[in-house]
Amino acid sequence: MTQRLKETFAARGSLPAPAALAAKVRTLAPSMTRSMQRVAEAVANDPAGCAALTVTGLAELTGTSEATVVRTARLLGYPGYRDLRLALAGLAAQQQSGRAPALTTDIAVDDPIADVVTKLAHDEQQTLADTAAGLDTVQLGAAVTAAAAARRIDVYGVGASGLVAQDLTQKLLRIGRIAHAHSDPHLAVTNAVQLRAGDVAIAITHSGSTGDVIEPLRVAFEHGATTVAITGRPDSAVTQYADHVLTTSTARESELRPAAMSSRTSQLLVVDCLFVGVAQRTYETAAPALSASYEALAHRHRR
Repeated sequence: MTQRLKETFAARGSLPAPAALAAKVRTLAPSMTRSMQRVAEAVANDPAGCAALTVTGLAELTGTSEATVVRTARLLGYPGYRDLRLALAGLAAQQQSGRAPALTTDIAVDDPIADVVTKLAHDEQQTLADTAAGLDTVQLGAAVTAAAAARRIDVYGVGASGLVAQDLTQKLLRIGRIAHAHSDPHLAVTNAVQLRAGDVAIAITHSGSTGDVIEPLRVAFEHGATTVAITGRPDSAVTQYADHVLTTSTARESELRPAAMSSRTSQLLVVDCLFVGVAQRTYETAAPALSASYEALAHRHRR
């Protein structure tokens, strides 16, 4: 691991806000062991009750060990159980003030289409709220600063994440930024080799373990570019090569709602925030460029 990589990890350390705790549980639970899932589900379902428990009490309640409770707290972003208890107390206070608890709705094969619309709308809203609650605005601001000053921006993504990469680059192009989306892993790597300090590389991968996305980000990182990872797994492999990590959320996966659907929703929110931030920082050049792009396409919309 390079010194730069170690410094990157050391720079991160802000605790998740209480409102983001339930979102973190929903996002990270699929990758936890079953015993850790029991702890995570307990604190998400009854924050007030768990906040009153010692680490031993929570271990007994969930049929796990004290070590499992501590590991779960750390995976959720807290240095130890004491910090998790403080977050649980804060979350309980928010819920008691009138905030409705989060709901989970699965789509059945025989659901009427009206119910499908309602359930999907609910899940999309929850995903967006979870992503907003968990998004580190300090990391986002740093990524915006780098992208606004970048000579060139390369974005990597495959599958559903590749569509999000294309969405971001076409927006950046319309405000005059030089941006390229790469879904072909060979082209991604050969382009990453050309990046230098002053360039930005962005990797989009919900799992954080997609090799075709990690490899070009690693190459860009090693060639001095500023690197950004947009992922639902803040402890995943892709973050090893990221100067800035932007975390997304996702609804619980079901047979008729694969994870790619909700991960795309949360990724689109993050890249829109990134784009708007860049447009704000570069407004003097972005506004004329956007106007020019509208004018160039205006005749295609006339009847």
